[in-house]
Amino acid sequence: MSDEPVVIKVRDNGPYKVTGPFVLEDADGSRYEVGDRPIVLCRCGHSQKKPFCDGEHNGAEFDACERAPQD
Repeated sequence: MSDEPVVIKVRDNGPYKVTGPFVLEDADGSRYEVGDRPIVLCRCGHSQKKPFCDGEHNGAEFDACERAPQD
């Protein structure tokens, strides 16, 4: 197993970018073959390739710029 951490980056007004060793499963437990490359996951709901981002957030005027709380 790799010591590389899984990192999920929240992109302003865009998708989640996932890097590192991970497995992506749907609600039924079926796995998507994603290999070892980074992927981007839709969070606007407009992608035609869900769960993956296809850039539709640009035309949908998706607006989300969350920041982690500062303790």
